[in-house]
Amino acid sequence: MLDHPQIRAWRPPLTGIAEVFHARITDHVYPMHTHDSWTLLIVDDGMVRYELDRHEHGALDQLVTLLPPHVPHNGRSVTPDGFQKRVIYLDSTQLEDSLIGLAVDSPVLEDPVLRQRIHLLHRSLEQAGDELEAESRLAMVSERLRDHLQGRVESRSPIRNSTIAFRLRDLLDARFVEGISLQDASETLHVHPAHLVRVFSREFGMGPHQYLTSRRVDLARKLLLDGMSPRLVAGATGFYDQSHFNRHFKRTLGTSPGRFARSAPADPLPSPRSPLSPS
Repeated sequence: MLDHPQIRAWRPPLTGIAEVFHARITDHVYPMHTHDSWTLLIVDDGMVRYELDRHEHGALDQLVTLLPPHVPHNGRSVTPDGFQKRVIYLDSTQLEDSLIGLAVDSPVLEDPVLRQRIHLLHRSLEQAGDELEAESRLAMVSERLRDHLQGRVESRSPIRNSTIAFRLRDLLDARFVEGISLQDASETLHVHPAHLVRVFSREFGMGPHQYLTSRRVDLARKLLLDGMSPRLVAGATGFYDQSHFNRHFKRTLGTSPGRFARSAPADPLPSPRSPLSPS
């Protein structure tokens, strides 16, 4: 008796990704088929054997597989226990069709840094409200894939990069409550999204999404201590919903917004009188 695959598929609200697909496959054998998007595959358990352009390849749990659009391929498990995979289907805004031939020649990438970035991208895609994080991670993944295929390294100017980083910080500071997409920031500053993420992270030791979240949490602390309810604070500080707010607040401070608010003394000490204040 054949086991039904355990699958989860969705289309995130993020330009550049056509579909996200997570699956545990035991008995199913994929016939030859094609996609009109790039297939970015990581295997978490087991091994996949597939044919691409009449050549056989294997997808292992420590490798990254990139299958180009319009080129037929199939897939099957190597072991009886099947395999578990996570796939992101990228559209042509992330990788140009001119790179298809290079991907056919080298669909398997042995790059632990890239694999970790893809893993973190999947995690951010599963959390509503973390669109800037997902957008930032997608930009870095796409750039590293492009560099692999083209074998090039972008030249960098330390002085200009520092200036760009501070300009992006100013932009985030001005709009951290309403938020700003990485694409909008890129168009405003006339800098490629991946380059923005890289230079900002190098300058400040954190990604743009982490910086924006930290600014929101910092404002939330002030509002909570002023007596605003956590439910209202979530909306006032730009978080997607209460759950999104709670998750990031606790990740930053190690406690929930409610407990943080209740930690204030019931009768706080009065502010010291100014020497010029009337007695």
